[in-house]
Amino acid sequence: MTDAVSSGGTPPRPPGPELRASDADRERVSEVLRDALAEGRLDMEEFEERLDATYKARTYGELAPITRDLPVGGVAPPKIDMLKRPEPDGSWASRIVGGEGSSTWAVAVMSGFQRKGRWTVPRRFNCFAFWGGGEIDLREANFADGEVEINCVAIMGGMQVVVPPGVEVVVRGIGIMGGFDHREEGVPGEPGAPRVVVTGFAFWGGVGVERKVTRAERQRLRDERRQQRLDRREAVRELRESVRDDVRDAHRRMIGDHHGLMRERRRRRED
Repeated sequence: MTDAVSSGGTPPRPPGPELRASDADRERVSEVLRDALAEGRLDMEEFEERLDATYKARTYGELAPITRDLPVGGVAPPKIDMLKRPEPDGSWASRIVGGEGSSTWAVAVMSGFQRKGRWTVPRRFNCFAFWGGGEIDLREANFADGEVEINCVAIMGGMQVVVPPGVEVVVRGIGIMGGFDHREEGVPGEPGAPRVVVTGFAFWGGVGVERKVTRAERQRLRDERRQQRLDRREAVRELRESVRDDVRDAHRRMIGDHHGLMRERRRRRED
């Protein structure tokens, strides 16, 4: 994997219908459904069923069929792009920067250390803890190579390696009256993502490995879910108001027709 990343390699195959859909994708589909309801192509029951399916959809394979039989602007059926174009900023390719790491080692003796935030992980990062602990956080880091090694030696101490989602993790450490965390092994990495190999030795200590999103990303996901709930409530409210207005208009027309009929009958009796 290292050679493929460092030399460019072959591009990853395009993602297909199993690709996760975004809130913007769901909103585009909901707009098509609202237009179809206004044009009379869907009745209220069909609209509510499809809108509910839209907000529950997690992948493009679930989202695409919802509008397959509906035109856009009365001309052509809507198209949902099944391919996500890579973003230059923040992509894995942009985070594998080459060169040397900004920090290559860390030591904690009856104390602690942290490596987190924006930093460049070298090809091999060595850390040692004796009666202490350390944290190596790779969630916002760049990488000097497509495969990096985190070598941890923990003597009566502990260390925590935090990796972002999408990174492949391999654990090769040895523990005596201690241990290395293997729970994150076996999770396939995303195309182009770096590979993190955790090695070392733990005696009366431990090295943990966990996969977490950044605090900013976690907050962004919360905000997206909150906005999605608000949008859904607003859509339901607008539907209810539209139904009420339609019922009121129909009721007014019915009363007007009734009054006209009564006036016509009175006129005929008078004649």
